[in-house]
Amino acid sequence: MPPKEVYLTPEGLEKLKAELDHLRTVRRQEVAARIQKAKELASPVDNAEYEEAKNEQAFVEGRILQLEKMVKNASIIRTEVAASDKVALGSRVTLHDQDGEERDYTIVGSAEASPTEGRISNESPVGRALLGRRVGDEIQVQAPAGVLKFAIIKIA
Repeated sequence: MPPKEVYLTPEGLEKLKAELDHLRTVRRQEVAARIQKAKELASPVDNAEYEEAKNEQAFVEGRILQLEKMVKNASIIRTEVAASDKVALGSRVTLHDQDGEERDYTIVGSAEASPTEGRISNESPVGRALLGRRVGDEIQVQAPAGVLKFAIIKIA
């Protein structure tokens, strides 16, 4: 099975690379120093500080592997291509909700989604419903609170 593509904006890719570099060059050494210090203070058996440091090491190494995979499988969202008459990855979409309020969203990959910042995943229910739609289209999305209705008023 081929690896899953990770859709990222150029800025999102740079953030992931920066986090990966920080984990490799700074956090690894910090955790290794904590482990060494905990070993020196007491036997690794029944040593809470040692166990905590080993757990942190496992987390850091897991995050490094996760980030390496994401960077390797990154597919860059080109916002200049996204600006068209159809909603696509990278599109900025203005919607009218069922209460008549305007909402602005940018369609991004799941790694960069942050609904509070108006960045919704292409894999989310609203994101999936918007992809391929045009200005004037209406969408309905099933949510825990019931059916949400939106009308697309602008795509940038």
